Amino acid sequence: MTRPCPGPDYNLKTPRIMPPPNACCTQAHVFGPADQFPYAEGRGYTPPDAPIDAYLKLLDTLGLDRGVIVHGSAHGSDNRVDLHGIAQAPERLRGVAVVEPDISDSELEAMAEGGIRGIRLSTMLKGAFGTDLLEPMADRIKDLGWHIVIHLDTVAEIAELEPRLRKLPVDIVVDHLGRVRGGEGIDYPGFQALLSLLRDADNIWCTLSSWYRLSDLGPPYDDMTPLARALIEARSDHIIWGTNWPHPILWDHPMPNDGDLFDQFMEWAGDDATRHQILVDNPAKLYGFD
Repeated sequence: MTRPCPGPDYNLKTPRIMPPPNACCTQAHVFGPADQFPYAEGRGYTPPDAPIDAYLKLLDTLGLDRGVIVHGSAHGSDNRVDLHGIAQAPERLRGVAVVEPDISDSELEAMAEGGIRGIRLSTMLKGAFGTDLLEPMADRIKDLGWHIVIHLDTVAEIAELEPRLRKLPVDIVVDHLGRVRGGEGIDYPGFQALLSLLRDADNIWCTLSSWYRLSDLGPPYDDMTPLARALIEARSDHIIWGTNWPHPILWDHPMPNDGDLFDQFMEWAGDDATRHQILVDNPAKLYGFD
């Protein structure tokens, strides 16, 4: 039996500084309900149900008008839960899918109609499709205008992937600050490779999310502050932010409150213009919000 995950903190705090209109969470998952959208055999974890209604309530509480549902591996490559979620608020939501390499063009086109705007590759998750598929999947999705989210096991992989990432014909979103750990610091070679890519490769983006599990100090995650600020300083027009709700696979860390996490991001961004760029302008461009 796969290990069950704790659920999120539903006692949500209201942010100290509310976001601007059309602000977007670009990284969250929707799970279940399992009796409608079963979890996959062979999955690496079992989340509690975290259905679309709960995610929309989170967005409302944080003052966010838009959201992106990133497919969670607990559902394997069955994207019905994401498409169903998007359909509940199609003007407000977009999605990132996990697809089989041999998926048909017609299936991809149907997903695009349903609000999907990218695919996710992972070297961390059990049973996931990895970065060995970067080139073939980029060719499959480039005419759709989609991007690839890469979910890495360690930030060291960025240095190894750098030459390939620069050549890809699609945008690449590096998830979770590249998974740099707080103790590795700004000078760590993989993180320096990420900063270099952001500065001079126009197809590279990075998501500020899930830093609570990357911190080596724990709450309030002060060791992540210089890393987040370095990414913003390197390329604020290619940085996006996400909650990573409902925080799956958080077995060995305290469950954060999404209001606290949002307050920390707003402090890192520092000023209204940068907040607007990261929360509104960048997601609108990457995910095709009107």
